[in-house]
Amino acid sequence: MLYKTRKIFDLIDKQTRLHALERHIRRLNGSIDNLRSRSDQFVRLRVAIVAVSVVLAFLAFSAAGNVAGSICIVIAFIVFNIAAYYHRQVQNSIQRHLAWRRIKFAHIARIKLDWERIPAEENLPIPPDHPFAIDLDLVGERSIHRLIDTSVSREGSARLRDWLLNTVPDLPTIEKRQILLRELMPLTTFRDKLILNGRMAAGSREQRLDGNKLLTWFEYNEATGPQRSDVLIAAGLAALNIALMILSSLSIIPPIWPISFIIYALYVRGKLQSAGDLFSQSMSLGGVVENLNAIFRFLETYRYGANVNLKALCAPFLDSQNRPSAQLRRIGFIVSAVSLRTNAILWGVINFFIPWDLYFAYLLNQRKAEIAAQMPKWLDVWFELETLNALANFAHLNPEYSFPVITSGSTFKGEGLGHPLIPFDAKVSNDFTLTERGSTVIITGSNMAGKSSFLRTLGVNLCLGYAGAPVNATYLEISLFRVFTCIKVSDSVTDGFSYFYAEVRRLKALLNELEREHPYPLFYLIDEIFKGTNNRERLIGSRAYIRALVGRNGMGAVSTHDLELVRLADELPHIRNEHFKEDVIDGRMVFDYRLRSGPSPTTNALKIMQLEGLPVEVDEKLFQD
Repeated sequence: MLYKTRKIFDLIDKQTRLHALERHIRRLNGSIDNLRSRSDQFVRLRVAIVAVSVVLAFLAFSAAGNVAGSICIVIAFIVFNIAAYYHRQVQNSIQRHLAWRRIKFAHIARIKLDWERIPAEENLPIPPDHPFAIDLDLVGERSIHRLIDTSVSREGSARLRDWLLNTVPDLPTIEKRQILLRELMPLTTFRDKLILNGRMAAGSREQRLDGNKLLTWFEYNEATGPQRSDVLIAAGLAALNIALMILSSLSIIPPIWPISFIIYALYVRGKLQSAGDLFSQSMSLGGVVENLNAIFRFLETYRYGANVNLKALCAPFLDSQNRPSAQLRRIGFIVSAVSLRTNAILWGVINFFIPWDLYFAYLLNQRKAEIAAQMPKWLDVWFELETLNALANFAHLNPEYSFPVITSGSTFKGEGLGHPLIPFDAKVSNDFTLTERGSTVIITGSNMAGKSSFLRTLGVNLCLGYAGAPVNATYLEISLFRVFTCIKVSDSVTDGFSYFYAEVRRLKALLNELEREHPYPLFYLIDEIFKGTNNRERLIGSRAYIRALVGRNGMGAVSTHDLELVRLADELPHIRNEHFKEDVIDGRMVFDYRLRSGPSPTTNALKIMQLEGLPVEVDEKLFQD
């Protein structure tokens, strides 16, 4: 009754989160409609300005002469550009509201496990022979990483993966992350705006921002960039050109300025070649720098209040004498000046008279040099905050989850344990306790009864807890373990491994890890041990292997169909039996997915064959308790 009551309250909390998100989406829809209406008004206004300007200019030229007509055109140009500026502001606001709405829809998809609407995961490399990454669905198409990840940067996403796949948990790190997550959890607007600003910086709903690419661009090499002396020499040549042109136009000297201009042009061109593809990089990253500036400015101006740990994390953004946004703004100004190249005529005229490109190439390198040493620190804080933000969002969307208690020794005490990748309304939670080092739980049960899912439940919650995240449990007390699993073993055609040999290699690696001296005990999870061979050899091998597990620097659970293995509990005090069971009701199998003490009283393989119409005779007594 306690479990059912608790689940009802959890469902209410879950529905509260959903209703809040749906209300926010409705408000965003209203704002988007209003903004689109204003945008349409600006379109009509700009068309009207053009039409009226043409008529007025024609009348001015006809009635008052060229001066009045020119003034009319200039005024019309100014008015049109003012209207265009405010129109762009409205369009930018529409894009921000649309991005914010997508964020809210993604939150709903994460609650409902609607994988079609959860943003896709980027293919991140997995360390070879990782002890648990694949088995526990921590990474991949429908994985814990994809469910949690709200990062916009590649580095933030990779950092979340690394936290989930960490093989040696660290208690101070876990405690620090828990403290930060508790501060971040109620800050819904802060979390969503951090994602929103990041999404706008990336410039696409699917694209991720590449921090390494940014850092490469900010690297400064004085030897390859234009120098101050280069700019001064070019400026002197430009001044000489202008002087010679003036003197030539006054017929004081012959027209020799083309010669000095050629010298000026060749000199500037040669010096600009040393800048490489500086301008193409500036143009491609200009928008990213501008929007990255918006992220930094948001962190600089946010009122952290009593969230002292979050404020401490963001300290690099709070130095009033060295604001990152101010320095990036200077970079943005230079990039805007460089963008003059998009207007070939104006660019050519200006560079004809002054070394515009060379000066801004030099200035850009100077500004980059000023912040190159600080940019890695700023980006690292943002990546860390993105990862924490993803975990805090995960905690907020799952109010029934709790933070684990980390204790010394060898302890696993879980109440109401569930799996985050199982839909809430279909999820069955279980209690599980294992507190003696060297102990093994043998879990038996029928096909589809829930053994494999339960093993993953134990492993996933351990990994979430070690990442600093909340776990799918009403209460979880754990010690620091090394986790090792053998669940999703597969053969390898390219390496020439059969399924059985791959399984043997995996189990040998587990045993090697168990035998290795380490301050942390090993927590192992093995599903259907030696299922790749015949019954007789499987039983012999399984008995020997389980005997090798117990009494060592580790503890864990082994699932099996072999009911003969439950007898090991009579021989070895470190082994206990637990099981899942099923019922046959109205000719079909019914599972309650509840973990029970003791060995399984039945198996169901023959019954499943019979129910599916295979020619198998089944003694019904085999399926009675």
